[in-house]
Amino acid sequence: MIMFLSFKSDDEKNKFEYIYDKYKRLLLYKSYEILKDHNLAEDSVNEAFMRIYKNLHKIHDVDSNMTISFLVTIVKNTSLSLVVKEKKYAKEEIPETSEDDFNLEDFVISKITSTNIYKILDKLDEESRSIFLLKFAKDLSHRDISKILNISENNVAIKLHRAKKKLADLVKKEVMNNS
Repeated sequence: MIMFLSFKSDDEKNKFEYIYDKYKRLLLYKSYEILKDHNLAEDSVNEAFMRIYKNLHKIHDVDSNMTISFLVTIVKNTSLSLVVKEKKYAKEEIPETSEDDFNLEDFVISKITSTNIYKILDKLDEESRSIFLLKFAKDLSHRDISKILNISENNVAIKLHRAKKKLADLVKKEVMNNS
């Protein structure tokens, strides 16, 4: 992959190669945690490194925790984007949760097509969207989501509830605007 990128200097090329060599395995691991598919994780990491290349000027200390956090955030975002793309191509509807009792918000959400859901999901903040997609698009448990996002299971449940409520409000607005 590196041979197709055009670097401005040898220092920039060396910096990128160092990052690639040092962090590729970590990024693959993080991507696989989300995608649970080796081929998709590879695709996600390749896309992440393209984004890293475009943002290389933002990385000053390649060994810092800030850099690691930056790289992991990029690969999480590319992985979650792949989740969305996979669901769009499969034309599947987002499944209802089996953990909650029936309520109007869940019913409304379940009746919206997946294409419309993804447009509406884009209106949520990144963390809410991530939790929602991990739960409903990847069908992960609260425990798995808490491990991926490094937050408590209770926090996952609270944020998922808030995301569903916010999403339901956005859906209601969308339905009212289209009426």
